[in-house]
Amino acid sequence: MARILALEPPFPPDVEAQLATMMPAGVPPIGLFRTFAKNLPMTIAMSNWGRYELGRDLTLTLREREIVILRTCARCRCEYEWGVHVMVFADRAGLTPAEVTSLTYGSPDDPCWTAGREAMLLRMVDALHDSCDVDDELWQSAQALFDERQLLDVLLLCGWYHAICFAARTARVDLEPGAPRFADDTAA
Repeated sequence: MARILALEPPFPPDVEAQLATMMPAGVPPIGLFRTFAKNLPMTIAMSNWGRYELGRDLTLTLREREIVILRTCARCRCEYEWGVHVMVFADRAGLTPAEVTSLTYGSPDDPCWTAGREAMLLRMVDALHDSCDVDDELWQSAQALFDERQLLDVLLLCGWYHAICFAARTARVDLEPGAPRFADDTAA
């Protein structure tokens, strides 16, 4: 049950205007955004950063971005955000069901990870999740695959989605209708 209830329409004009900037035209705002909108100044402040993380200026590919996000959400056990990203982005990112299962329950050594960069992303997310750091050996390996801008994007993307997961889980945001659940994944 939600601890912070999401706003429901009709929205005040300032809230409606902000929510409209956060969703594709004609798509109703998701529960997380309607929950954030309870603190409109915070929602406005975080919107630019969210647009960067999901936008074209991020130095990672769409696929790499979604690998980081899905792994972070799975490690945080945030079914809400994991489900939204599987529903909206997994196919666009070219992630197979086996890869989504691996991101959710597996390891960087699973056979589906044949690209070194992708396995490295999992290793980095796991290290950040487990220790809030990347040790020197892993960092050197990552530097061989990613430039400094990309490494900074990985670190901040993972951190951003930790924050999103903390908010969604702790506020107990209701799961989106039609979004996959952890139990839907074949390894659950």
